[in-house]
Amino acid sequence: TYVTAAPWLAPGALFRAPHEEDATGEVVYPPLWDLAPENLLDFLVNNNKIIINAWNYQERLGVYKNLLNSSAKYFTAFGSQNFGNILWGLPLQHGWQFRTGRLADPSHVTSCGYEGEDLLCISVRSWWSCMNYYLAVIPFLGAVEAGLFGQLQYEIEILPPEERRADFCYSVADCRSHIPKLMDDWKAYFEVKNFTFFFIVSMSPATSSFKLDHGFSIISYTFIFISFSLKYLSDPEANFGEDWADAVDFIAATHFSTDLLTTNNFQAFLPQRMLVEGDVLPSISDFSPQQNRVLLSMRALHKANQLTGRSLAYNVLFSFSIPFSI
Repeated sequence: TYVTAAPWLAPGALFRAPHEEDATGEVVYPPLWDLAPENLLDFLVNNNKIIINAWNYQERLGVYKNLLNSSAKYFTAFGSQNFGNILWGLPLQHGWQFRTGRLADPSHVTSCGYEGEDLLCISVRSWWSCMNYYLAVIPFLGAVEAGLFGQLQYEIEILPPEERRADFCYSVADCRSHIPKLMDDWKAYFEVKNFTFFFIVSMSPATSSFKLDHGFSIISYTFIFISFSLKYLSDPEANFGEDWADAVDFIAATHFSTDLLTTNNFQAFLPQRMLVEGDVLPSISDFSPQQNRVLLSMRALHKANQLTGRSLAYNVLFSFSIPFSI
């Protein structure tokens, strides 16, 4: 049997939703999913390079879409229309951040992410957008290096933001020089032989989920690196950002499935707007009782993790990941 943590740590207890679809019965895709580039050659090609503006919502969404499309053949055993693809958690989180205004400029110094032509702009001042940048670019470039997209005739180049250019990396070589361990991890993950082995193993009910260890490692790396961006957020939103980063640790530990339907269920209980001054848990009036409870639980997990020097998350990760015979 498997050692499990207390029931209040399980995603099923914290984040259970009654339906796999929205109220109309339609599967929920990220906003503008149909308009996102679905082939690498749909991006700008210039000077023998595929140029991707990862500071545009639609183009960053296209990075995820290409990952989903190119890995679909490995998920045919998990249902039709690629719904069982465990990479859905990445674009769905990106879509939730866009829909709730978390990718816009929180300092309001610019109009990035707000109205008109700037609606699709992703602000480099947004803590959420910077965290998400690494969750998009590192897996994508790891997949490029692993050959997931086949033999490419062009190099891939990610455009830098207008400010804080030194805080990010923009190509396979650039990211490998800055964060070689993460690039190695994602390259190995996307190698076909690892994919094939993983999906054979994941047919077991005990492991039929995306092990978010790589996503967790990216978040751990970037959280301290870009934590100063939290200063642009209200105190409740900054606290929620920290709680979310810790919650990913615990969700990874429980082998939470990140397919399309399950991730949508989880996100139904995330806040539908930015938190502002005056929002006090668990009594935010325009949040559902379930949303209030989930946010309160995430706050409690974060505080417990702080009190234990982050050992709580690692102990849970260890407990869920290693089977013990009893």
